[in-house]
Amino acid sequence: MTVLRLVMMDDPVLHQKAKRVRRIDSSIQKLIDDMIETMHDIGGAAGLAAPHVGIPLQVIVVEMPEEDPIVIINPELVKGSGESEVSEGCLSLPGYRGSIKRWESVTVKGRDRNGKEFRLKAEGLLSQALQHEIDHINGVVYIDHLDSMENLYKIAPEDEDKSGEI
Repeated sequence: MTVLRLVMMDDPVLHQKAKRVRRIDSSIQKLIDDMIETMHDIGGAAGLAAPHVGIPLQVIVVEMPEEDPIVIINPELVKGSGESEVSEGCLSLPGYRGSIKRWESVTVKGRDRNGKEFRLKAEGLLSQALQHEIDHINGVVYIDHLDSMENLYKIAPEDEDKSGEI
């Protein structure tokens, strides 16, 4: 497995819609393994989308503490309910966080790494992470959700806790 290089906010791949995965072959399996390895190497990141590592494909991995990684290929938000304001950061814009609105719970559909279709209902941090990563495959970054750039704030390096980076 390989630790992949993260792209930063100015990279065009983060601002374009990623392509659907048509066939789950060995290159997709390697990408998934490398994304999980990269997420673990970062330490504490809740999720990673293929565009985060410069690859414009609809593949995301999300991992909650003490749980196995969730892999979703061609994920789609089916339903969302409730709304709350959350503080969110992004690996592609280190040192900053912003207050945005996210659904409190979501239902997502997609395919697992073996191609099997499934649906996932999520609440809390998992819901937030899924929304964040699905935004990435749609060319949306969390700062696009800010009501005002005044809602973006710099955090001190000693306060930077990657467990909140989604």
